[in-house]
Amino acid sequence: MSFETVNVVYRKYDGSLHWHHPALFLGEDEHGLWTGCVAGTLGRRGSEPPVSWPHPFVILFPRDAWWTALFNAEPNKTEIYCDITTVPEWRDGEVTMVDLDLDVIRMRDGRIFLDDEDEFAEHQVRYSYPPDVVASARAAAGHLMEAVTSFTDPFAAPPRWLSHVT
Repeated sequence: MSFETVNVVYRKYDGSLHWHHPALFLGEDEHGLWTGCVAGTLGRRGSEPPVSWPHPFVILFPRDAWWTALFNAEPNKTEIYCDITTVPEWRDGEVTMVDLDLDVIRMRDGRIFLDDEDEFAEHQVRYSYPPDVVASARAAAGHLMEAVTSFTDPFAAPPRWLSHVT
C-alpha cells in the first residue's frame, strides 16, 4: 500500500518553527485525519539537528479541535502524547498548528498527567496569548484529561492506523 507524504509542522505562537517532520497520510475516520511515521523517521525541533525516532507512531488531527494526539507503538514508554494546539490547518500537502505548550500524557504504566503548565504560564506572558486562546487551551486540556483517563474513544485502545507503520 502506498501513502502520500505530508509535512507536519508545529509552530510556536510567535510563528517560530517548533517540531516538524514528514509523515505518511494514512486516511481519516470519525475522529479526524491520521498520519504515521515508521521507525527511523527524522524530525527536527526548530533548526536543531534532526533526530531519528526509534519507534513508529501515528498522529490524530481532529477536525475543529484545539489538540493533536500522538499514539506510540510499543515498546515506547509513552503510550499517548496529546499536544494542546490551535486547530490544525491542512493545505498543499502540509498540516500546521501552533503548539500551546500544555500536554496530556498517558504512560504505558498507567500514569496520566498534564505537563508543561509552567511553560504555558511563561508563554502567556512572553507571547501575549489572548484570553480566548488561553481559555481554549485550558478547555482542550480539561477535555483530554477526562477522555484519556476514562479511555474514551479514540483513547480506548491503540488505533488501527498503527498497523500501517509497524
